[in-house]
Amino acid sequence: MALVSACPEMRLSRSGDPENFDAIIYAPGGEIEDLSPYRNARLVQSLWAGVERIVGNPTLTQPLARMVDPGLARGMAEYCSGWTMRGHLEMDSYAQDGIWRNGQVPPLAPERHVTILGMGSLGRATADMLTGIGFRVTGWSASGRPVEGIEIFGAADLDRALERAEILVTLLPDTAATRGLMDADRLARLPKGAWLINPGRGSLLDDDALIGSLDAGHLGHAVLDVFRTEPLPHDHPFWSHPKVTVTPHIAADTRPETAAPVVAENLRRAMSGRPILNLVDREKGY
Repeated sequence: MALVSACPEMRLSRSGDPENFDAIIYAPGGEIEDLSPYRNARLVQSLWAGVERIVGNPTLTQPLARMVDPGLARGMAEYCSGWTMRGHLEMDSYAQDGIWRNGQVPPLAPERHVTILGMGSLGRATADMLTGIGFRVTGWSASGRPVEGIEIFGAADLDRALERAEILVTLLPDTAATRGLMDADRLARLPKGAWLINPGRGSLLDDDALIGSLDAGHLGHAVLDVFRTEPLPHDHPFWSHPKVTVTPHIAADTRPETAAPVVAENLRRAMSGRPILNLVDREKGY
């Protein structure tokens, strides 16, 4: 097991006296509903980047750390870059119907605006990859915190960030402030024909507003990897919509070989009283 190899001094257990646990490794899907018996734990380390399933747990009193995994970040950057390139090059317009469409020449990457909502570790990794290709990348975050080499808009300038987004990549966390953020009004701010790529959180989008924008011909295409209900119900209109591409929550994953050293470092920090990395702000929810 990668974690045991990365932290051989650690002893893993699924049972025993909760008061004797020094830390909890949290994997969504196997949640501990009541964390209060683990009162002596010095760390709850999530194996996922998103912590919305646990951060609001009223029994959580221990420090909570989210996963910042270089493998996960690269996987997300590759997913977003791949679909950005597909939209940028207008690959779907070359239908296999016997028509020779050699008059369609897309702009070069430096002429294309890409906006990323959410400039955490995943947003920054995606921005680095897209700027490396040559795209004109704008970032938006609630804090507006500067990121070297990227023009950043803050909370008050969301509309400005959207208005230049020929391709929009949404990598925001699931919080009270982000749920339903991309409603009909904000979708209308995007340039006509824009692509939307959402591998962040399904709660960000108003599904009906998105379908309405696509049907009206305002948005050009939506690539969706996350949904309000997962698995996406078989009768959901996203499956059959000609301007929607569905991927089954596979944009990025926590990879044991790159995540294990991150967990090991935080366990050692917690046990020695040093500052914990990637500590979650309970007020913000991420």
